[in-house]
Amino acid sequence: MLGFVNVFKPAGPTSAQVVARLRRIYGLYSRDRHIAVGHLGTLDPQAAGVLPIAVGKATRLIPMLTDQRKSYVCTIVPGRSTATGDALGEIVASAPVPSGWDRKLRDMLPEFVGKIEQVPPMYSAVHHEGKRLYELAREGKQVERKARSITIYGLKLLGLSRNADGAPVARVRVACSEGTYVRTLCEDLGRAIGTPAHMGALVREGSGPFVLTESRTMDEISDSPREALIPPEHIIPFPTIVLDLRHSADFRAGRVVPLPSGAPAKHVFVRDESRTLVGVGETHGALLAPRKVFV
Repeated sequence: MLGFVNVFKPAGPTSAQVVARLRRIYGLYSRDRHIAVGHLGTLDPQAAGVLPIAVGKATRLIPMLTDQRKSYVCTIVPGRSTATGDALGEIVASAPVPSGWDRKLRDMLPEFVGKIEQVPPMYSAVHHEGKRLYELAREGKQVERKARSITIYGLKLLGLSRNADGAPVARVRVACSEGTYVRTLCEDLGRAIGTPAHMGALVREGSGPFVLTESRTMDEISDSPREALIPPEHIIPFPTIVLDLRHSADFRAGRVVPLPSGAPAKHVFVRDESRTLVGVGETHGALLAPRKVFV
């Protein structure tokens, strides 16, 4: 069994908890309690939205997913910053919200589009001398963090409203590269318009080829695990070639085989005569070398 699942993660559970439940679901379905399951990019517990999961030997394809762009909708709450950068953290700074803050925010958004430098927050999973930053933060420690280069592809102000406390909020859509911390972006936008700020809510609308409108809840996946599995060819844009009985056996054994008809791309999915996916091959002229073998 191998494939990908586009999971809708609700706010609350951790990404690891979602993976554990998927492992139970597909372990029962495949009768393999040791089946490999892994996510393609964590979501914070309070965030909701798309959480792509690889099941079975599809976990070996994760490094081949080159489209790592993300898209989010978040709310920015001006006037207060928190220790964690989101609504769950302790308030560390507050100030009156300046008049015209929404106009300033709208004017400032284009300044953050493109390649920018971003310092990872202390409450993050980045490693520092063998420990996660959030572990150090929980111990009350602050350490120097190196800025990282990220790319913001687009920022759009979607609307203004007020939260349950009556505080003004701005709803913003963010298209960005892998490794972007939306919490930090919200804080940086607040500083740019002259006020402390934090991220109120976060929904991931897309992660590479996985989009929110096609995601499935855990209950839906549990009810129909087979239907929830997405074939690798639908996620990774490699062409597919079919090998005859002899050459598919050689490919499975790790041997180089002749390409049946030219080289359609550097990497190809390989199926046998029964249309079973047997692996990923790498083309070398008129030859095909096994890169990943599944069967």
